[in-house]
Amino acid sequence: MARLPKKASERIAAGLKRFQPILATAKSRDVNESDTVVIVTDLLQEIFGYDKYAEITSEHMIRGTFCDLAVKLDGTLAFLIEVKAIGLDLKEQFVKQAVDYAANQGVEWVVLTNGTVWKIYKISFTKPIAQELVVDVDLLSMNSRNSEHVELVGLLAKEGWQKAQLGDYHAERQALNRFTLGALLVSDSVLGLLRREIRRLSPEVRIDTEEIRTAIETEVLKREVLEGEKAEAARRQITKRLGKELRVSRTVKEPTLTTAPAESGKLVVAEPVSKG
Repeated sequence: MARLPKKASERIAAGLKRFQPILATAKSRDVNESDTVVIVTDLLQEIFGYDKYAEITSEHMIRGTFCDLAVKLDGTLAFLIEVKAIGLDLKEQFVKQAVDYAANQGVEWVVLTNGTVWKIYKISFTKPIAQELVVDVDLLSMNSRNSEHVELVGLLAKEGWQKAQLGDYHAERQALNRFTLGALLVSDSVLGLLRREIRRLSPEVRIDTEEIRTAIETEVLKREVLEGEKAEAARRQITKRLGKELRVSRTVKEPTLTTAPAESGKLVVAEPVSKG
């Protein structure tokens, strides 16, 4: 994950230090949703770096009603924000409402917040519409002197958004999620490597890759890692990527030995020849 500009990091750190007492007081007073929206708007400007007069709006209509807040950059809708009162837990029903708003606008990102907790979801326009929680931070638990905490908060900052850091962070999480790792473990390429290593450890043992696959699926991994929509999506992604790399590798021939003209009596290595 790319680092934020120094100026942005300093603004976020200073903003956390300033607003944490404000958030704690508002939470103890159990302020209502309208007052929480006011605080969130200030946070979007003071911590996340958006211009609350030019880039933050509360007048974005969706199906005859208005979402709480929306952020627009260069005239384009970047993400929607659903705000709940600071004392409320962010329950599943609130997530569905926020996702429905985003899906109706064709927006990939939606934020659900009560001022202290910020949950950022990525929307997949499948049937049915699906969402994935990408970031979940509690501003009250963030340490303004911890660079990792500042970078995490900065994923939603204007500078991070402009550098597509949220998308990069999501890609990193996907590469390391249990479904991707599970699919990789039972892929042909990894099973081949495991078979070779097993034979090195126990030369007398004769097993094939299908036996290794069965052992991993039944004794190593949990069923939920290998079954379901997310597991299937991970397998498709890996098959597509590895299949493409295999096709590319096959377009180049191995160097071949050819005999130079008779008078030289030397062998020369021919250049690899690309197909097509």
